[in-house]
Amino acid sequence: MASGKLSAEQQRLAARQQGRQDWRLWGPYLSERAWGTVREDYSSDGEAWDYFSHEQAVSRAYRWHEDGLGGICDAGQRLCLAVALWNGRDPILKERMFGLTGKQGSHGEDVKEYYFYLDATPSHSYLRYLYKYPQAEFPYAELVAENRRRSRQDPPFGLLDTGALAENRYWDVEISYAKKSPTTIGVLIKVGNRGPAAATLHLLPSLWFRNTWSWEDGGAAEKPVISLIESDRAAWTVEARHAGLGRYFLAGRQVARCLFSENESNLERLFGAPNPSSYVKDAFHRRVVEGDKGAVNPAATGTKFAAWHEITCEPGEERQVELLLTAQPLRPEPFAGLSALFARRRRETDAFYAQLLPGASGEDALIFRQAMAGMIWNKQFYHFDVARWLDGDRPPPPARTMGRNRNWRHLQAADIISMPDSWEYPWFAAWDLAYQAMVFAHLDVDFAKEQLELLLRHRYLHPNGQIPAYEWDFGDINPPIHAVAALKVFRAERRQRGRGDLHFLRRVFNKLIMNYTWWLNRHDRDGLNVFEGGFMGLDNISIYNRSQPLPPGFSLKQADATGWMAMCALNLTGMALELAREEQEYEDMAIQCYQQFLAIANAIAGHSAQRPSLWDRQAGFFKDFVATPDGEFHHIDVYSYVGLIPLLATEIVTPDIIEKVPRFKALLEEHGGGMFDGHTICACPNKTNEHGERLLALVDHTMIPRILKRLLNAEEFFSPHGIRGVSRIHREHRQLGNLPGVGQALIEYEPGEAQSGLFGGNSNWRGPVWMPINYSIIQALTKFHRYLGPEFKVQVPGRGDGELDLRQVADLLAESLISIFRRNDQGRIPGLAADSPFQHDPAWRDLRLFHEYFHGDTGLGLGACHQTGWTGLVANLIKRRYTLLQAGTITPA
Repeated sequence: MASGKLSAEQQRLAARQQGRQDWRLWGPYLSERAWGTVREDYSSDGEAWDYFSHEQAVSRAYRWHEDGLGGICDAGQRLCLAVALWNGRDPILKERMFGLTGKQGSHGEDVKEYYFYLDATPSHSYLRYLYKYPQAEFPYAELVAENRRRSRQDPPFGLLDTGALAENRYWDVEISYAKKSPTTIGVLIKVGNRGPAAATLHLLPSLWFRNTWSWEDGGAAEKPVISLIESDRAAWTVEARHAGLGRYFLAGRQVARCLFSENESNLERLFGAPNPSSYVKDAFHRRVVEGDKGAVNPAATGTKFAAWHEITCEPGEERQVELLLTAQPLRPEPFAGLSALFARRRRETDAFYAQLLPGASGEDALIFRQAMAGMIWNKQFYHFDVARWLDGDRPPPPARTMGRNRNWRHLQAADIISMPDSWEYPWFAAWDLAYQAMVFAHLDVDFAKEQLELLLRHRYLHPNGQIPAYEWDFGDINPPIHAVAALKVFRAERRQRGRGDLHFLRRVFNKLIMNYTWWLNRHDRDGLNVFEGGFMGLDNISIYNRSQPLPPGFSLKQADATGWMAMCALNLTGMALELAREEQEYEDMAIQCYQQFLAIANAIAGHSAQRPSLWDRQAGFFKDFVATPDGEFHHIDVYSYVGLIPLLATEIVTPDIIEKVPRFKALLEEHGGGMFDGHTICACPNKTNEHGERLLALVDHTMIPRILKRLLNAEEFFSPHGIRGVSRIHREHRQLGNLPGVGQALIEYEPGEAQSGLFGGNSNWRGPVWMPINYSIIQALTKFHRYLGPEFKVQVPGRGDGELDLRQVADLLAESLISIFRRNDQGRIPGLAADSPFQHDPAWRDLRLFHEYFHGDTGLGLGACHQTGWTGLVANLIKRRYTLLQAGTITPA
């Protein structure tokens, strides 16, 4: 905020940024899943899901990172704290979330548990997490077998479908954290019996060190230790000592049996090899579930500790366990102020979110807060030294030298990164991260800036300028949206603090110029400013796998890749102009970037080397085309997000900037009206609007109505819950005929989950609604409205003679997306299954899941179900709504 008193949470963030107190030292950085990841895969065939399985995770120590239930750790993930559970029936101790691997699920990998991120602050001063644990035996085998039996035409089979939660026979396990200081954290674990009969739960709060000693320095690294210490100030107290982290104490208020072991693999169980230690990772499972008293260390020392509570509750009864984790020796009566601490942190969290979203309705506030909580809980410690991984701790199989990520040996990561989904995608993804930064800009703008800069540092950015995509293939191609994210975060900080961070903008701009040059050199093979780039993050949206090359001599010229590049050129122009306010040298860069945009616009318009336009004038839509060896060109008659991406290339230049850059102003006048080489190629009018602003855009005012005619048509793109990935006209218009270089071309409208295994089959862009593209469309329409004003209106199919201005169109789209999470007139939440307890059960009805994508007809959530990564953008849309309400420019629903 530019003015006004800082809230308690904002003061903590400021203290951290100023280097006074590191409130982010501890956070929810522990993944929901570390097994089945690329980092833990040392196989010769690169089958990460098979190499390290959920079953093995019970007994096998991780190499690179840890996982746990509702856990926290320090920023280097040296010391971890989480919860383990046993209901008296399961075959294993519940220490991590279970789900299907990419091969087991009929629609790819899929978590099969119900857990929720209820609340969080960006300093992690207050965190709440809820897990619903069955009292019956967890149906591991049934979930695997039934999903394997199902085809891609069947819906996934989930935990509720098994009947494991029938009659509410489950435990609500709520884990809360409240920080007294950066190194003193209160822990409150509430367990509630939701079932109709008395039940017993084994609850094991667990503290352990990530195993580094087995790998570092050839296994000779100093080993940390956790030991039981004598203390009359708590029911039990352990001390954890680490050479780098120092000393921490964990104390419990309730009596428990203290268990100790080592966080080391049980080689005998896993591989039939002798164990170097008698006490290994699965000791607590063996002690609690199998009754093996010899599994734990009677000397009360080790690198892994658990406090074993056996709790019996009557129906509806709740019990709680209180802990304190601190770097200071225990004071007398350490738990005396714990209840007051939790109450204070809850009030401060309420105040923080009320200030972020003033005047919000109860339901919108709930959605906003849980979306933001998901963003915060999906921060993860990401650790990956690619060179060490490729070389192996022991000599690797020869095939690994030519395997995955072999050209990324420079990449060294040991950072806190915003993840898309801490179970399904417990690794960063480049374009997801850019959208995630746009959400974090409202929560913690300094963290948002750090995230954008992180992937541009030398430890991540390839020497050739490529931004790493994700660990399954760092060399894959994601859309170039870092620039638009950086510009948005820069401007968000300027609104909040009254001044933007030009140092940040300069650092990011300089690195993004390298990335932009990489794009020009690698993905414009003909040098004509029409780009390729493969799947571009849109997985199966095309008629074929765009990551695979066409036959020799054929090439695909992509409307989305070219549109993204036009947008990136304008974003870089905007960044350079912001910098040129105070550093005149950047005016040259603004000119250069804008000229690059004009060259791309000229090529898209079809005025470059006799290439056709990507704009199909007859259809009023942008389309890919295939170029053949003999110089022929064939448009691909598909209506999808691919043809909407050029709409996103838009930027507004304000008069205060224009007056600081006279040579850039002269360039605008030279190309007034979008003229370039004798042709009108873009929407860059030579006049200003009433505010003295200039519009720089690829799409002009004559093209907008034609695009929106399709976009707002319920029989094409517009659904009650957002813009579909593929137009519904492809329900009938499926056969596209023989396409040179491709063969018989087919595109189908698939509004739900994917019907093919392309890109793993766990996502689908051929019909569902995806939040990030919808959000970008809303942003573009808002900019167009800002320039064109309320007089520029378009007809909306199905609304009779009614017309809407572009801001009203943006409002319509935003409300349709928010409605996925709101209760409708029938009292039902469209994004959640109609027959699920989310709709009416008091213990579920205030809980929300934030899915990866949404059914193109019904709005039902699909794919990853905790992907507040980019689906967290709904929080931005809700904030947008209430900002407009405060300004009086939107009518309440």
